[in-house]
Amino acid sequence: MSRREPLDRLYALVANEEDARTCRDISEEACREVPGNFFKIILANVLTKIGDLLINPKTVLAWLIGAVGAPGALAGLLVPIRESGSLIPQLAIGAWMRRHPVRKGFWVFGSVLQGACVLAMAAAVWWLQGLVAGLAIVGLLVVFSLGRGFCSVAMKDVQGKCIPKARRGRLTGLASTLSGAATLAVGVSLFGGDSEPGMLFYTVLLLAAGLAWWLAATVFAKVDEFQGETAGGGHALRQAFESLGLLVSDAPFRDFVIARALLMASALGSPFLVVLAQNRADGATLLGGFLVASSLASTVSASVWGYMADASSRQVMIRGGALAALVCLGVAAVALADPAWNGLTWFYPVAFFVLSIAHSGVRIGRKTYLVDMAGGTKRTDYTAVSNTVIGVLLLVLGGVSAAVSLLGAQWALLLLGAMGVLGTFWSWKLKEVE
Repeated sequence: MSRREPLDRLYALVANEEDARTCRDISEEACREVPGNFFKIILANVLTKIGDLLINPKTVLAWLIGAVGAPGALAGLLVPIRESGSLIPQLAIGAWMRRHPVRKGFWVFGSVLQGACVLAMAAAVWWLQGLVAGLAIVGLLVVFSLGRGFCSVAMKDVQGKCIPKARRGRLTGLASTLSGAATLAVGVSLFGGDSEPGMLFYTVLLLAAGLAWWLAATVFAKVDEFQGETAGGGHALRQAFESLGLLVSDAPFRDFVIARALLMASALGSPFLVVLAQNRADGATLLGGFLVASSLASTVSASVWGYMADASSRQVMIRGGALAALVCLGVAAVALADPAWNGLTWFYPVAFFVLSIAHSGVRIGRKTYLVDMAGGTKRTDYTAVSNTVIGVLLLVLGGVSAAVSLLGAQWALLLLGAMGVLGTFWSWKLKEVE
């Protein structure tokens, strides 16, 4: 029995098909490597998700900013930098990447860069103090986010070349489920105690996270990717700005970007729900509850969303968006009806759990839709343009919702819930691409 046969059988079981090499829209040579590539991509994703948990900007990095004696205002920059910093540069990254027939090296580079930045953070918290240490963490996070941008563009392109249509959704879903289970186990074991961890503990987390990204790079480098289409020989930035013309000339793509922008409510709503909870219940108890809720949501829902996305990623976007809007509006209504209501301790973690399930659906649905709606170099252009636009809008909408939250977090949730409703209707307007 060859070493490939167990993977072939396992892939056939996961893919729910008798012939594990039945492929659509990828080359015959790529088709032969699908089982091995399927699990290599999943393993790389799981490792990076574990790394993400270990340096979560909402918990670990925010704590470190205070622990090194840096101004607390720097903590407010962490989440926007991590998200928008990885999205905005993708227009230029995509223009550069599409000139290369094999693109997995860009993902490997991005993962190595992220690991190096995290390891440098671990050194900074020992060697530096005060504002200098805080600025070092923020500066390294900027470079870290650039690495995330390389990985984001390359992953969709490599996945589109190596995994056949109608199997990409379950790959993303299975990776999220396994990642959720792994991060749930890690989170409970690391943060389940009653005592406050010390500096050494958080430094070990950073070291482990850095090594996780380097191991992921090693795994992804073994993906069997064959040469694909290339385009362009001009200046990357000029091509990048030319790619923005897709928003004018390509109506289906423009509608997708609008729907995705409105569905950002599923991600932006989480911090305001946490703020409401912190004002109404014990913070130490809630921290563990939210951590478990987030990981458990991915574990129980991602594979279901993934299989549904293979049938209709548009429907997954609709259902995920509607559920997110319902949670935001529901929690806002409760808070507005009785601002002093403390309720039960589990109310907010349960709401956070449902919102996390909704966000998982939105995320898997829009990723699968984007990969399936285009092929060749257009897939890279779609990814880069949409991510760059969303990165800019994330900063704008994040600022607007933060300003509204000065009136109360419930008003920000009300605004985001309305956005979610609009995003659900806009997703309904999209065409099926499966």
